[in-house]
Amino acid sequence: MKYIDQIDIKDKRVFIRVDFNVPMDDKGNITDDTRIKAHLPTINYAIEKGAKVIVGSHLGRPKGKRSEAFSLKAAAKRLSELIKKDVLFLDDCIGEAVEKAVSQMKTSDVVLLENLRFHLGEEKNDPEFAKQLARLCDVYVDDAFAVSHRKAASNTAIVDFVDVCAAGFLLKDELAYFDKAMGNPVRPLVAIIGGAKVSDKIGVLEKLVEKVDKLIVGGGMAFTFLKALGYEIGNSICEENMLDLARGIMDKARARDVKFYLPVDCVVAEKASADAETKICTVQEIPKGWMGLDIGPASVSLFSSAIQNAKTILWNGPMGMFELDPFSRGTFAMVTYVANSHALTIIGGGDTDVAVHRAGESDKISYISTGGGAFLELLEGKPMPAIEALEASGGAK
Repeated sequence: MKYIDQIDIKDKRVFIRVDFNVPMDDKGNITDDTRIKAHLPTINYAIEKGAKVIVGSHLGRPKGKRSEAFSLKAAAKRLSELIKKDVLFLDDCIGEAVEKAVSQMKTSDVVLLENLRFHLGEEKNDPEFAKQLARLCDVYVDDAFAVSHRKAASNTAIVDFVDVCAAGFLLKDELAYFDKAMGNPVRPLVAIIGGAKVSDKIGVLEKLVEKVDKLIVGGGMAFTFLKALGYEIGNSICEENMLDLARGIMDKARARDVKFYLPVDCVVAEKASADAETKICTVQEIPKGWMGLDIGPASVSLFSSAIQNAKTILWNGPMGMFELDPFSRGTFAMVTYVANSHALTIIGGGDTDVAVHRAGESDKISYISTGGGAFLELLEGKPMPAIEALEASGGAK
């Protein structure tokens, strides 16, 4: 696989596949532009090197139909502000009008195509749709790590129709930091895994227990492990069909001498509500009819001690229902400890990314991945179709 700085792009039409799948409010305003900013190194590099820059992305799930709610118009405006340069927005991504507009581009011009998913061919990885996208460019650059675990026309099929293919700087960073975490980590390596369900992350947990020195499990999934140990957990979330798998992971950790940590106390309530009555109790004393919704102060102390000597920390998934204030303290406390550790810290996207930003500690984290699902599948060792396509292309045909 080649990278954008290893190929000649001067005066070339360069199609950069990005992930501008940004959150928007009901008035069509972007509420968080982190994903757009993540692609600026690649886009700015292409501009500086004198390429004709064509940017393509999806937004939401329009399922092959045009919809104003999923238009990338707002993204074009925000990109223009960030790069301090006019961005021409095209109201489609294929067709004669688009090809004509691209043919009239001058050196260092930037256009943003309309949502790729307005065409069914995108998610179907349709070669015909990919061929039409390929007609727009001389060089293809994939910078959209967040969708690299999905086969799509704009990240997989397209490489068969473009002579020169490469990865952008964001994709390069994602793979480099993943290698620092899992390929050749500086030890001790500590993984913190949270979130609601064991079933969502069973593959990740099984992989991590083979790699890490310490494994910390929090969030809703911790109660499945606690139940597997025979604890009464009240009405806390529990996947009964995962109990044997949970025991298997703990047995595997013990056999490999991996230190395995579960909460020792929790914040409980009768309902998951911002106005619920709460109390703190040990995990052995959860009242009947109550549910654990955050880790308690003793667990924070235990977990923070576990990461004190870490050289590499990998974190995916919050420690509780942090979006509700009464159950946010455990996650935010862990954000602070991780951010102020002396370790290489890698946050695996999704809710954990949101928590880190809300806690105001994002600048202290070594790397925050842009891909929630993609990051997890990479951790599991699953195939990444877009990356495999780039590798198979060999950079140039």
